[in-house]
Amino acid sequence: MFTALTRLSYGSAKDLSEVTDVPRTRVYDAIEQLQRDGLVDVQQSTPQQFRAVSITEATALLRQRFDTRLNRLQTSLDALEPIEANTRTPPLNVWTTTGSETITRRMIDFLDRAADEIILIVNGEPVITDRLLDRVRAASNRGVEIYVGTLSEGVHDRLRTMLPDVTLFESELDWLQPRGAEDESIGRLLLVDRETLLVSSIGHHSPVIETALWSEGVDNGLLVIARRLLATGLDPERGMRETTRE
Repeated sequence: MFTALTRLSYGSAKDLSEVTDVPRTRVYDAIEQLQRDGLVDVQQSTPQQFRAVSITEATALLRQRFDTRLNRLQTSLDALEPIEANTRTPPLNVWTTTGSETITRRMIDFLDRAADEIILIVNGEPVITDRLLDRVRAASNRGVEIYVGTLSEGVHDRLRTMLPDVTLFESELDWLQPRGAEDESIGRLLLVDRETLLVSSIGHHSPVIETALWSEGVDNGLLVIARRLLATGLDPERGMRETTRE
């Protein structure tokens, strides 16, 4: 109803009913709610005329209400007290995350917590977002040692321009590439401080969905294997140094 009024500038219930194909009685109900929300002004004429507030005013009002509700939600969540730990055996520290946007947020969290070293391998343009590269640069600026590997020459050339201060290498880890047309592709691989690992895969079916497996913890066997494989992919000497750290 608000969008119809925005297009009309102003109009009666009859005008709105014709534009929206909504019964006139329902128009009055909708207008009443919009008026309570501060989104519609009413002229007390015969027939009544309705006018939507400006888009700028409407978005500012809705943003304020959303921020208020979000702050209230955050306050309530922050006030929650954790349930006391039970005696069950803790689960394995391996988790999955689905969706490229969610995976990017998870990676950014890991990058922002990096203290010593980041190894990042990317496979293709879609997984290289500006936000991700910004956090890589931020980590480099605070002194974190960074190695970024690529699986294609085109991506390598682009990253050389966008990340001039990090060590780039063309990964020799051929097992990251799919072996058949139906195989999933490795999208992103991240190892932070030799303690946090994230590996994402991208399916070939529509809709295309990126899924990531991630884990934290020095004693995790998955991390031990990943560290050795990635170190060998960087260079043999680095692989030897990495092995001696185990």
